[in-house]
Amino acid sequence: MKKKYSKKNISKLMMEWIKILFPLNRSIAGPDNYKTLIYLKNHLPNLNIKYFNSGKKVLDWVVPNEWHIKDAFIKNLNGKRIIDFKKNNLHVVNYSSKIDKIISNKDLQSHLFSIKNFKSAIPYVTSYYKKFWGFCLSENQRKKLKDKKYIIKIDSKFVKGKMHYGECFINSINKKEIFFSTNICHPSMANNELSGPIVLTALMKWINEIPNKKYSYRAIFIPETIGSIAYISKNKTQMKKNIFMGFNLVCVGDNAKFSYLPTKDENTITDKVVEFVFKYYSIKHKKYTFLDRGSDERQYGSIGINLPIASIMRSKYGTYKEYHTSKDNLNFISEKGLSGSLEMYKKIIIVIEKNLKYKTTVLDCEPFFTKYNLYPTQSTKETFSKVKLTKNIIAYADGNYDLIDLSRILKTDFFVLSQNCETLLKKGLLKIV
Repeated sequence: MKKKYSKKNISKLMMEWIKILFPLNRSIAGPDNYKTLIYLKNHLPNLNIKYFNSGKKVLDWVVPNEWHIKDAFIKNLNGKRIIDFKKNNLHVVNYSSKIDKIISNKDLQSHLFSIKNFKSAIPYVTSYYKKFWGFCLSENQRKKLKDKKYIIKIDSKFVKGKMHYGECFINSINKKEIFFSTNICHPSMANNELSGPIVLTALMKWINEIPNKKYSYRAIFIPETIGSIAYISKNKTQMKKNIFMGFNLVCVGDNAKFSYLPTKDENTITDKVVEFVFKYYSIKHKKYTFLDRGSDERQYGSIGINLPIASIMRSKYGTYKEYHTSKDNLNFISEKGLSGSLEMYKKIIIVIEKNLKYKTTVLDCEPFFTKYNLYPTQSTKETFSKVKLTKNIIAYADGNYDLIDLSRILKTDFFVLSQNCETLLKKGLLKIV
């Protein structure tokens, strides 16, 4: 029997999952990406772990080698570690090449990264596609580097291997898919990394429990940019054929109000459903435009792909000072933030599942409602008002309007309208198109 999770339990579980995965040194390809996927699969059994081989050409890009790192540090000449990768994996520029030498402070400075206006934070820096080595440290730590020389070591190597990713598919009779994408490539940062895969794992567990689903659902857990590009290169035809709506999950763990980054056109079914949910539930949010994109919406919305994939976030990436620093830690996110984001996406799914297009089966004039026990045998002046909604549904159900449209036209609550349409569907007076 499948385990049911209450709202309270799942919020606690999500925080537990994040705490376990937080220390792993994820990158775009490497052993801790695989470990992350294995852990997620423990909670999402239908998550399939797949890969692209290093060196594989994917569109205009090439899948990189795996990055393996054992240790890294800056020591003074007395052997004391000043900067220690084992204390915080952000201390090393991600994808740094191997080095082991004594270096002058002057030469070291050009390989150091800190943030002058955020003195206590360690920045997150990468060099995926150009050979480089470097260390990241807080501005406060940098100012303490007074010695003339230091011992530096980065014990790393590049391995021709695999770029792993995860894919979870929940099938239904409808091949049209609701598509989700999230990233597994950042090291120890909580909001801009782990919140996305964790909320998506919980969401897919919940979707799996929905009976009689109207759509199929697919979720991918990928390295940012190169992962989405590789996935698109392999699945472009299927994606363009089957994806009906989609979302990129990132930065969904803090307590800020919601942020919405729409599709490029801003008038897709995805945008329509999201705006409806925000309005229906009176959810305060900040709306951005596709010009503000910065995550994998760049690939899904690119010319030639142009899929209806948007993002609902908390604090949008790049807009909060903790972003891409050591301060985006476990204290920056909360159970409330994670749970609220999960509930938001649940609301989206509920509306998607109910936002169908109906068409009347009686095309010439009104049906004989009495025959279907929808109109009383004795008619009074109050009768029409009682059956007005039923008659209006039949009048407008031409297969062109979805339930959001009908709700607006008929000035009727979306869920009340849904219940009435379900009744007419069972009576054989409507069909889903």
